[in-house]
Amino acid sequence: MLRLMVYPLVFAVLWAAPALADAPADDKATLSSTKIDLTPEEAAEREGRRACKAAFCAAFHNPANGQNVACAVKKSFRKEQLQKIVSKAKVSWPWGRVVCNTDLKADRDVLSKALTTDNQVVKFAPHKVTCIIDHEGEAPSKITAEMTPEVTFEKGKATKAVMNWGKVEGPTLVKGMMWTATATDNTVNVLGSMIVDDMNDFVTAKCEEVKLDWQGK
Repeated sequence: MLRLMVYPLVFAVLWAAPALADAPADDKATLSSTKIDLTPEEAAEREGRRACKAAFCAAFHNPANGQNVACAVKKSFRKEQLQKIVSKAKVSWPWGRVVCNTDLKADRDVLSKALTTDNQVVKFAPHKVTCIIDHEGEAPSKITAEMTPEVTFEKGKATKAVMNWGKVEGPTLVKGMMWTATATDNTVNVLGSMIVDDMNDFVTAKCEEVKLDWQGK
């Protein structure tokens, strides 16, 4: 679920309008397609997100008889991982590691209907993602972005997604690139198909991974 908020931010940091236009239309890779062997630190970070993943899975798959979802999550991206991601847009990643944080929240009743009704639009609350970007030989920089995502489900499957980007704050260079990219995404929804693929992967395969944590809750 974190990928829905964080991966688009990482993409948008570098995907200015010309690069977006060059992205291959038939590239079906999802936002989670980059696979790496985790360090102990990264493994601990991933385990820390497990409870949040289980909470969202419980909301999607169980009746709406529990609390709304709210959890703080963190995700780190290595430079080589970012390079592989943005290379799909025929660009390169000029900086170092990125560490992103956000507070995820969602209405449990809305999520629980997404997989059981013929048509359901899941409108997430406004979110802010904060990322710290490492720079070789320089102090890290911080970039923040606001978004209000919407995902449309039809017969239990995500079919459309929009990020609805809002305010962007950060150093001039990074902010300039991101503002252009988010404005473009708001206009032509470049990231929508990848978010749809990732959401469908989340509610199936990813929820199956933590089924013992959410089943019956």
